[in-house]
This record gives sequence, structure tokens and C-alpha cells, in this order.
Amino acid sequence: MANCITCGRQLAPSPFGERNEVCPACRASAIDARTGYAPAPPPRVAARKLPPVTTILIAINVAVYVAMVFSGVSPANPSIRDLLRWGADAGPLTLHGQLWRVLTSNYVHGGIIHIGLNMWCLWNLGGLAERIFDRWTYFLTYTACGLAGSMASLWLHPMSVSVGASGAIFGIAGALIAALYLGKLPVPPTALRGTLKSLITFAAYNLFFGAVVPVIDNSAHIGGLLAGLAIGAALARHLTSPPAARNAWRLAVFSVTAVLLGTGLSYLGRG
Repeated sequence: MANCITCGRQLAPSPFGERNEVCPACRASAIDARTGYAPAPPPRVAARKLPPVTTILIAINVAVYVAMVFSGVSPANPSIRDLLRWGADAGPLTLHGQLWRVLTSNYVHGGIIHIGLNMWCLWNLGGLAERIFDRWTYFLTYTACGLAGSMASLWLHPMSVSVGASGAIFGIAGALIAALYLGKLPVPPTALRGTLKSLITFAAYNLFFGAVVPVIDNSAHIGGLLAGLAIGAALARHLTSPPAARNAWRLAVFSVTAVLLGTGLSYLGRG
């Protein structure tokens, strides 16, 4: 079998008995050199990166749920006792020495449907939030709004047991609404209007749904949403600032937020 005189590869026999001295690859290269056009590389499919903060938050929520189930908690309908044991928010406990429940209750869910719906909403909102905010801003907003939702629930329903990430999720929706509306972001007006409409529809529909379903704690939704709107409005003016200015403003906003949350929790404790 003959070899290519250019690269030395073995040449496949021609089906028509013709004699070839150059392989197809070298012949194509020669043609490209004469015409001045390089062969087009095969298209590359860009791998879609997972939003890291959202992925971690969902993983923590799912890990807590799985741990609850493996400990013997009902996967569909946990008892009040089980929820309290895993960190649910409840006035008689939270306001009498167990303040950590305003945070842990955000990662406890009342069954597979509850966590499934919340994580689906978080996945959809979180991907957008990680494109609008930096990672620390997103995480701090999520946490602050979750705390605000827990505190609103304590204030309006001190004897109820409250669990779930919905207060934090509503907070992210509120922060996105305020940031997109007030921030001067490089987003086409049509896309901006469509996104704002979707976010407002999400908040309005779920607030209505929470109002008509007795087992849903709408106070946590409202508390988280209001906190998110306030934080998003405060952050909006510096979303496109240079990193140093943006980080300094973020520190100021969340320092004030921490003071307000601490003051509110102290007030609830004295009530």
C-alpha cells in the first residue's frame, strides 16, 4: 500500500484504480493554502455552568430534608414535634433562648411537595440573581430576607410553627424587582420589562395563593418580600459601580440591615 508523499500516512486504495500520492487531509490543506481560507473548526458547545450559590443553597436544603427522612421523619407529612426538633421557628421556643431558630427554620421543610416547590422557585430565581448581584450580595440578601420572614411570622403568629425557604425566596424576588427597576443595568428595555413582569407576577400569584390556603404562612412571604425590596433598592445605585465602591456599599447596606434585624428581634423578645 502506497504512502502519502507529504505526511507519510498510508493511502487507501482508490475505488476507480486511480493512483493517489497525497492523502485527502494534505490535499485539503493545500487547497486552503491556495485560497487563503482555513478549514472551519468543528463547532464547540459551551458547557452551561451551574449557578454556584444557588446550587449550594439547594444542596443544603435537600441535605437537611434527606437527613430528616433518614432519621425517621415522615417524607410527606412531618409532625410538629419533628419540625421543632429539626429547628422550626416557634415563638415559645425562639423568643425564650433559641433565637437560632429564625435561621435554621429557613432550611427545614414540611414534606416533599413543600421542598420541591420551594427549590424549583429558588432554582429559577437564583440563576437570575447570580447574574445581577455578585455572589456575596446574593447570599447575604437571601439570608437577611429569610431572617426577616421568620421575624414577621413570629410577630404576626407567635404561637404558630413556621418552616421553609419561601421567605428568603420571596426576598430574592423583591430584591430583583427593585434592582431591575431602579438600577441602571445594561439590559435591553424589552427584556427588562419582560423580566420585571414575570417577577411581579410570581410575587403576586404566590401571595394570593398563600392568602387562600390556610396552612401557608403568608406573613413570612410578606416579610421576606419587603426586606428584599428594601435591600434591592439600597443596592441598585451601585450595581454597576467599580468593584471597590460596590463592595464598600454592600458592607454599609448589610451592616445597617444587621442592626435593623437585631433591633427587631430584640423588640420581639421583649413583647
